Amino acid sequence: MLLLPQVLVVASLWTYTSGDIPITQRITSITKKKGNTAFLECQIKIDKLKKNVYMHWYRQKPEQPLKRVLYISSNENVVHEQGISEERYEARKWPSNSLVSLRIHQATEEDAGLYYCACWVEHTSTWIKVFGEGTKLVVIPPDRRLDGDLFPKPTIFFPSVEEVKLHGAGTHLCLLQNFFPDAIKIQWKEKNVNTILESYQGNIIKTNDTYMKFSWLTLTKKAMDKEHVCIVKHENNKGGRDQQILFSPVKKEVDTHACMKKESDTLQLQFANTSAYYTYLLLLLKSMIYFSIIAFCVFWRTGIFSDGKIF
Repeated sequence: MLLLPQVLVVASLWTYTSGDIPITQRITSITKKKGNTAFLECQIKIDKLKKNVYMHWYRQKPEQPLKRVLYISSNENVVHEQGISEERYEARKWPSNSLVSLRIHQATEEDAGLYYCACWVEHTSTWIKVFGEGTKLVVIPPDRRLDGDLFPKPTIFFPSVEEVKLHGAGTHLCLLQNFFPDAIKIQWKEKNVNTILESYQGNIIKTNDTYMKFSWLTLTKKAMDKEHVCIVKHENNKGGRDQQILFSPVKKEVDTHACMKKESDTLQLQFANTSAYYTYLLLLLKSMIYFSIIAFCVFWRTGIFSDGKIF
């Protein structure tokens, strides 16, 4: 089920090409400790960011409807919605570089959510509201330590020989682990080609204090002769750049088999650990049931013998 901003984006951007999207929010997420200041921005590609363009900021929390936080009017006035602090929520337009910013001072857990930048755009004599991709604000306790490298760690899997023989196609799979926060964007494309390919995404899975996620790309046998790239957008990528994971061409069945054997141990280990965990729970439940039955029988027999004066 699509959320409201996603529906609006789908409805309003179908007429634009991938290079003409009028609003861009390049930052996937921002993590701030409680009490610190969060800075969000979006870039507007409508010629120049004219003064008469109204700009809106929306926030969406999990399982809640989309809510507008504020908007910037044509005369640069910032109009806050009811319940939004004017002192803490500061917004501004920057016409010189076509940017719109939202600054949240002294951030709290209530400020956390997915923030969308939006504006009305005239297109073929019709006005449509266009939304950015969204930036997630994560607010953590001030005493929480974020030690270690929290960027996504990739493990790659190449197509199997059996898959290629049976279906005439192969699947590149990318497993990303041990990242925080959970906001992540994964795309696939052919190397040196800008077109984004249709791919598939698994659900984000929480593992202790970090997260993991699958993404995979299915290719025809002919397309497997080319190099492909898995592009990962995440807040903690080293250097702030998109992580690009290269998948080499799969030209020989021997190479494919070797890659699968080399990379499969990690996934098998994870599946084995998961299976062992649930097996343990099943055995524990079974033992509890047996214990309850035995205890019932013992007390029942004791009660009968006591009533019959048999000792």
